[in-house]
Amino acid sequence: MNLQQFRILQEAVRSGYNFTDAAAALNTSQSGVSKHIKDLELELGVELFERRGKRMLGLTEAGRSVISYVERILADSMSIKRVTDQIRDPASGEFVIATTHTQARYALPGVIKQFRDEFPRVRLSIKQGDPTEITARLRDGSAHIGIATESLSQAPELVAFPYYTWRHIVIAHRDDPLARRTDVGLAEIAKRPIVTYGQGFTGRPLIDAAFRDHDLAPDIVVSAIDSDVIKSYVVLGLGLGIVTEVAFHPDSDPDLVRIAGALFPEATSYIAAPRGRFLPGYAHRFIQLCRPELEPTLVAAAIGAQPK
Repeated sequence: MNLQQFRILQEAVRSGYNFTDAAAALNTSQSGVSKHIKDLELELGVELFERRGKRMLGLTEAGRSVISYVERILADSMSIKRVTDQIRDPASGEFVIATTHTQARYALPGVIKQFRDEFPRVRLSIKQGDPTEITARLRDGSAHIGIATESLSQAPELVAFPYYTWRHIVIAHRDDPLARRTDVGLAEIAKRPIVTYGQGFTGRPLIDAAFRDHDLAPDIVVSAIDSDVIKSYVVLGLGLGIVTEVAFHPDSDPDLVRIAGALFPEATSYIAAPRGRFLPGYAHRFIQLCRPELEPTLVAAAIGAQPK
């Protein structure tokens, strides 16, 4: 067994069991992927994939057991590289943040500017995705930390720290009949077309729960993952918008007005890191810039890895 076989197995699973796509992602041939998988199966003495002819349908029971260890080994091998990089040069390296568009666009710019001022030789990479993709990146070691509202605090292999709390607000076009009001209720909002986040993004379950708790069925005509897209469609007159409060600024959104604020439950965004994984010193510093009380020793003790 070797790390190359493990990387190929991991990528085959990521690619939906499509060996051609896995080969393209790894810059190798499809026949090479197939051979590595077959060699690994022969060495282990079990089949890792359910097959129908040449088509891969999914993982076998053995495959599901093996892949969890493979992901852990690959992530730990990445931690070894990060440890040695940190010892060699603590002020340089690569720092990968997995997060959503809303966090990257509205919550993080100030922190990132501060971080870049302190660590100009660290290459910062922001990988945007949905909460499931963020959790997967943290699990397989391709991101140092993740920042999102959903799912991070519920994944047992992650340690999640509260970052900040926020609420959804309701916005309307400045010419909308409701634009001069600030006390619009859920019942009135439910009667209007609504543009808001898709399922699994930016606290959407809290929106649905608020309407459901009042026995209301909202008319959600457009859903999107991007707050800027939602605001654009509200400007076009497609309906009222429900967005996170951090995405609305009267100065930069002159065509929009806030018409309701305290209708939805409070939400919490989290910063998460994998348990037992090494975080370089600059990653700990970034976390502390996000929330000063998250000191490196506290974070390291929680995740079970000591910063250097």
